[in-house]
Amino acid sequence: TWNVTCTYSQFLAQKTPTCCVSLSSFYNETIVPCPQCACGCQNTSQPGSCVDPKAPHIALVVPSTGKNNYAPLVQCTSHMCPVRVHWHVKQNYKEYWRVKVTITNFNYNMNYTQWNLVVQHPNFDNLTQIFSFNYKSLTPYTAINDTAMLWGVKFYNDLLSQAGQLGNVQSELLFRKDKATFTFEKGWAFPRRIYFNGDNCVMPPPDAYPWLPNGSSHQLISTLSLLTTLLAAMAFLLGYA
Repeated sequence: TWNVTCTYSQFLAQKTPTCCVSLSSFYNETIVPCPQCACGCQNTSQPGSCVDPKAPHIALVVPSTGKNNYAPLVQCTSHMCPVRVHWHVKQNYKEYWRVKVTITNFNYNMNYTQWNLVVQHPNFDNLTQIFSFNYKSLTPYTAINDTAMLWGVKFYNDLLSQAGQLGNVQSELLFRKDKATFTFEKGWAFPRRIYFNGDNCVMPPPDAYPWLPNGSSHQLISTLSLLTTLLAAMAFLLGYA
């Protein structure tokens, strides 16, 4: 008899990452893109190594045969990743907050059938409702519920089509606020890690996250201005007396 153990290594399977993450929020106009060259850089010495989505005859550039070819033929982007996951902090309510997740396929050769997304965030313990995706909690530690698996609804969005108008799927997640932990400060509302089909996606650097506007400096300036005005008025009245 034989006992065979198979282990998958993302680094051995391909030399470069296969997905990246971008971020945005309602409280900051900054849209944080995927890190530049996250999955490789454009090869300027060999034009045609990627496909310009604005090409007038894009159908002639992209072969109609050979779909699900594992060799990626990607859209020309700054990150050059076949898949991008966008996490948008959409709305804030009194007791809840809402997130929109969009998965975009930039690969012209690949339809991702039965795709899955694994997201790590501390507020998954308070997930109230999810729209148009399936959800299952992953609890590697009994007391910590911070990891979730998301995948498409069968016959609806379980197929992530190749690059083009239909090459994206999206959903919204509604979380209940935990007063002990919830905050929008210091990028807390954004995921810690994201995996697409088991591959670790490249995250933006933490210092690039959309942070809350800093109102403390304005408050300090207003307080100093008020104090200065009050002292000037007192000096004027004393001098006049």
